[in-house]
Amino acid sequence: MKVRSLLFVVLLIALVAAGCTPVAQQGASGGKPVRIAVVMPSATTDMAFSQSMFSALKTVQTEMGGEKGMEIKYSENMFKVPDAAAAIRDYASQGFDIVIAHGSQYGSSVQEIAKDFPKVTFAWGTDVNTFGMANVYAYTAAAEEGGYVNGVLAAKLTKAKIIGVTGPVEVGDAKTYIDGFGQGIESVDKSIKISKTWTGSFSDVALMTEAAKTHIAAGADILTGSSQSVVGSIGAAKEKGTVLWFGTQQDQASLAPNLVVASQQYDWTGMIKEMISKRKSGTLGGEKYVLQLKNNGLKIVYNSQYKLPADVKAAGDKAIEGIKSGTIKVNP
Repeated sequence: MKVRSLLFVVLLIALVAAGCTPVAQQGASGGKPVRIAVVMPSATTDMAFSQSMFSALKTVQTEMGGEKGMEIKYSENMFKVPDAAAAIRDYASQGFDIVIAHGSQYGSSVQEIAKDFPKVTFAWGTDVNTFGMANVYAYTAAAEEGGYVNGVLAAKLTKAKIIGVTGPVEVGDAKTYIDGFGQGIESVDKSIKISKTWTGSFSDVALMTEAAKTHIAAGADILTGSSQSVVGSIGAAKEKGTVLWFGTQQDQASLAPNLVVASQQYDWTGMIKEMISKRKSGTLGGEKYVLQLKNNGLKIVYNSQYKLPADVKAAGDKAIEGIKSGTIKVNP
């Protein structure tokens, strides 16, 4: 009887041990996978805003043990707000734990839908308004910080002293990035001419291409811009062959390895993991997140295939450290 009892205890311990899963690999419901849905205005491969979020979700999913720890569903190319709103509501009605509306144009939809699903966590950006709702997170990126660093680098590299900017709509992180870029340039050389074009569209690649070509024709030897449509600007730079590019939102070096100098990359992984953790402890929203250089939400990625002079890189690194420490103030 003693032997049988001992064997039973050993077996029980083994079963309990086998059922234990590291916290990092558990879902939001104590063993069940956390279910996250995301609605995006462009493709998951846009090399910009949407890809930055989708890549972060896939990274967190891997860290949580794959699909057993985290389920991801997504709707891409939701540039029409009514279609996006329908997708957001559909995911919430399916019982997803977290529904991410990844676009500032989706704010009013989130505000309306979230009140109908108080047990679902909603997150949207880029903005900082939670609408005072306990199940809504808001998030944004201090894009002006990486813009400043890119501006410092650009000012050090330009020979023509003419730099072109191709922006989509003058709002949100697109505007703050370009504002910061200008501040970075001016901190090095106020005589450099900064030419800006706002196309009025986040998705019109043709308009962005023409804007870039206009800047190049006017003598610009460096370009930058924001949104998924900048693939048009980068294409124009490649066609010219000598015009350098500075990216934002995602590492864009692969689009023009010989011309992309550096990119500001958004890293949403820390925010996603915190939202999952807080949901597990009962907090469904009511807070805002801001990606910054000092919290590693923003990262400057130098293109290893571009031969950046040591003194220019040193100036960029100095700007990064200055922003992190607070000795350099960048106005959004």
